[in-house]
Amino acid sequence: MNYFEEIAKEEKKSEFMIQGEVMHKSTSFEPSVKLDIINFNFYYGEKHMLKNINLKIYEKQVTAIMGPSGCGKTTLLRCFNRMHDLYHGNRYEGSVIFYPDGINIVDKRIDPVFVRMKFGMVFQKPNPFPKSIFENVAYGLRVKGIKDKDVLYDRVEWALRISALWDEVKDRLNENAYTLSGGQQQRLCIARAIAPEPEVLLLDEPTSALDPISTAKIEELINELKRYVSIIIVTHNPPQAARISDYVIFMYFGEVIEYDRTQKVFVNPTHKLTERFISGAF
Repeated sequence: MNYFEEIAKEEKKSEFMIQGEVMHKSTSFEPSVKLDIINFNFYYGEKHMLKNINLKIYEKQVTAIMGPSGCGKTTLLRCFNRMHDLYHGNRYEGSVIFYPDGINIVDKRIDPVFVRMKFGMVFQKPNPFPKSIFENVAYGLRVKGIKDKDVLYDRVEWALRISALWDEVKDRLNENAYTLSGGQQQRLCIARAIAPEPEVLLLDEPTSALDPISTAKIEELINELKRYVSIIIVTHNPPQAARISDYVIFMYFGEVIEYDRTQKVFVNPTHKLTERFISGAF
């Protein structure tokens, strides 16, 4: 069975199987928890940046983190793949439990490389490697030890198709990635991130540097990708959060002010600060 057949089989199975119980596709259910964030704090040296955060991130849902500049959105996102470990003096307190493994991914005993293989990341500005289009997508697969040329090609093609880029680049896979437009480069970075099959995809304002047409393509892509992976996206744009997310986190000065289903937050926010941010009052 090839990779595409396996994906199709898993998709069909997932229509009827939720947490081991057979359920009709139309039956309402609560998605399973992917990340359980418990009493979590983060410090840049002595500076207390994230304060007592308690959240549950759900499986194969889009969770948007929104809030004003400097509120801790990107800081929280980067905690999930241990990027802060790259700088001396940063530290985590509390737990981020990753399921189904049941491990605390911010525990010092957990290898950050293991965490980063589970959490793909796409940054605000497209950052393709100075390599061919094919080698950009194949990079993570090679790191995982995949050497078979046929497997590599199939996986690269799958990632480019899922990223809605295949038809635009299939005849130029050996060209340098820098020949692509900004929007294409960002979709290439998404393809590179999902090719190794991470379980969570982290997106840090992925459309902020793009034109409206490219932004619309990325948003359509996010809606498609959640069939395969749980997505956490940072956005400074409340309308974007309303369009693409299933759950919304509103942050302010390092604290979570409100967290709920997107419709609930936008139609009937609990906190005045949330209402002011959504309405553009600050």
